Parts: sequence; C-alpha cells; structure tokens
Amino acid sequence: MAAGWSFERRLWQAGWTPVAGVDEAGRGALAGPIVAAAVILPFGCHPFDDSKRVAAARRVALAAQVKREALAWGIGFAEAHEIDAHGVPQATALAANRALHALTLKPTALVTDYLDLPGPWHVVAPPRADQRSVQAAAASLLAKTTRDAWMVEVAEERWPGYAFARHKGYGVERHLDALARIGPCPTHRRRFAPVAQASLFEREEVHAVSLRTRARRPRTAK
Repeated sequence: MAAGWSFERRLWQAGWTPVAGVDEAGRGALAGPIVAAAVILPFGCHPFDDSKRVAAARRVALAAQVKREALAWGIGFAEAHEIDAHGVPQATALAANRALHALTLKPTALVTDYLDLPGPWHVVAPPRADQRSVQAAAASLLAKTTRDAWMVEVAEERWPGYAFARHKGYGVERHLDALARIGPCPTHRRRFAPVAQASLFEREEVHAVSLRTRARRPRTAK
C-alpha cells in the first residue's frame, strides 16, 4: 500500500495545520547517532516511501527530491553519549525535537511512527506511519540517508577498523568481530550489551597489562 495523506486529512479537518511527518533512523545500531527528520510537504502526489522499502541509490535520489519539494524540513541528531545518558526512547525524542525546531514552518500537529512527542502540537502516532503517511515516509528517507552519510563520511574516517561505511554501526558479524578485536570507540553506545561486553574485556586487558608492567618493574632499595 502506497503512503498517502489519510492521517493528515483527518488532522486538517479537525483544524490542525500545518502538519509535519516525523521519523528516525539508527535506534537499534550499536554505534553512531540516532537521526530524526521532520518534513512538511505541499499536498499532492509524491513518490516517497518508507526508506526500508527503497534501494540505497533510490533513497539518495528521493531524499534530494524531498529537500527540493518540501515546504520545510529539518534534521536532528542525538549522539552516542546522549543515548547512553538518556536511553534510546528519550534520545530519539531529543533528536526529533531538534529536527522539529529546525523547521522554518512550525507545525501544530505531527504524524510520527509510533513516537510520542509531548510539546506544543497534537500528535498522531500510528504504527508503520512511515509506510502509511507520505510525510512520515519523506522524513524516513531524510533520516536514513543523513545517518548513512554520517557513518560513511565521519565515522569511517575518524574511527577506521570497524567498517562503519558498510554496516552503518549495526550489529553484524564483522562489526562484532572488530569490537572484540579492538574494543569500542567514542561513537559506540556503551549501554548496549555487545559494546558493554567489549568495554569490560578492554578494562580487563588494561588491568592485566598494568599488573604485568608492575611485576616487571625493578624494586628500589630502601
């Protein structure tokens, strides 16, 4: 089923306008930020769909189209240390609020993908909104392509060795192998179990090296 305007129509009929679509990317990754996007489109036919149902090259082209056609769009980040400090749900809300505050046109209502966002707006948060609302679908395209680009252009360059450009920080076997081999880096989420386990091993290895170094250190005469 193609994404449409059914949620927005109901909100407009109730007097809520403008309405923005909101979605995020990266909640389940072990590394990198959560990225959220908010989009307000002109009413009409748009080819936007949930980013998970679109091939990578097509996602990039559609995201560029979203930026050209939107009446307003905004993007927000929640970094790894914020995810550790607040947890995934609150960090997701933080990124979404940053995206909403970046809009040049302020919405009075939101359509989100099962995400409650308290604030000066009315929220409709159905499951799979990014497959049912064309504005939430547009937001999903922006969030996904922005996050992917950050993992390739920033994370891969700053922290080589994890293959971030390939898996974008998700828990695939290659990523887990790198974590076990070299431990976590600053963009890893320390509260997530595989990263926490790697951090534990890292601390144990540092402690063991320290003990060995002290054992080899010659004693000074008293």
